[in-house]
Amino acid sequence: MPQQPMWRTIAKHRTLYLLMLPGIVFYIVFKYVPMYGILIGFQEYSVMKGVWGSEWVGLKHFETFFQRTPDAWKLIRNTILLNVYDLLFHFPAPIALAVLLNELKNEMFKRFVQTVSYMPHFLSTVVIVGMVVNFLSPQSGIVNHLLAALGFDRVMFMGLPEWFRTIYVGSEIWQKLGWGTILYLAAIAGIDPTLYEAAKIDGANRWQQIRHITFVGMVPVIVILFVLNLGNMMEVGYQKIILMYNPTVYETADVINTFVYRRGILSADFSFAAAVGLFQSAIGFLLVVAANRAAKKYTDTSLW
Repeated sequence: MPQQPMWRTIAKHRTLYLLMLPGIVFYIVFKYVPMYGILIGFQEYSVMKGVWGSEWVGLKHFETFFQRTPDAWKLIRNTILLNVYDLLFHFPAPIALAVLLNELKNEMFKRFVQTVSYMPHFLSTVVIVGMVVNFLSPQSGIVNHLLAALGFDRVMFMGLPEWFRTIYVGSEIWQKLGWGTILYLAAIAGIDPTLYEAAKIDGANRWQQIRHITFVGMVPVIVILFVLNLGNMMEVGYQKIILMYNPTVYETADVINTFVYRRGILSADFSFAAAVGLFQSAIGFLLVVAANRAAKKYTDTSLW
């Protein structure tokens, strides 16, 4: 049977293409069109001269970051460590919650848990950080009240570098845990119920059913999300960090994005900021490609 012309296919499925249109326009306008701005990373950018009139300086800004920025490697280390901790503790949390919710038999309690776990996602980052600061306040925070009641000394959590990563990752889990279960619950819902019935007949207990049926059914979604998360390994949600950190915790809290914010936006060094941003994006791209190749080699799932 001869293949239909593209215009006929589009006309036949025009409703679906219209639904896709807002997303396509969004990515074109806000993701692809601004990409020409990476040129200023190779220039001594001047607002008056514009992108095409500014002087070209080659790799000067990249050399400045790696060779003349004293804290460059500390910034890279902090960025990588925060992302590694996020992958170790935050990434598996929605998977575990989705499995636990799937095992609940009481539908009313299940919906209650889902609703409560979703709620922090709809709060702004400013509100979340404000709540965290209040909870951990050395004088009026509930955490320090509990420590004092148990006979322990009060702790200035927000002023100690060793506590920053724990607080950041913990707040990420709290805020995004429930929302992150949606895709995993959808994957579980797509598993054929007859597989569980067959497993019961074969004598499999609940743990064995979870391990060999539920978890296996979730693997494609887990792999895709893991690959996408690796693409952000050199980036961190700097909005939350800016709201949480202060000079006393720069040792562990200062990451590439916050440094670029101070240097590129506050100091108006746009070329330097663009160069460091391009470096982050390049590393993220390489990580996604490598992770996708590994996923394609060892599993049946990949992005492309």
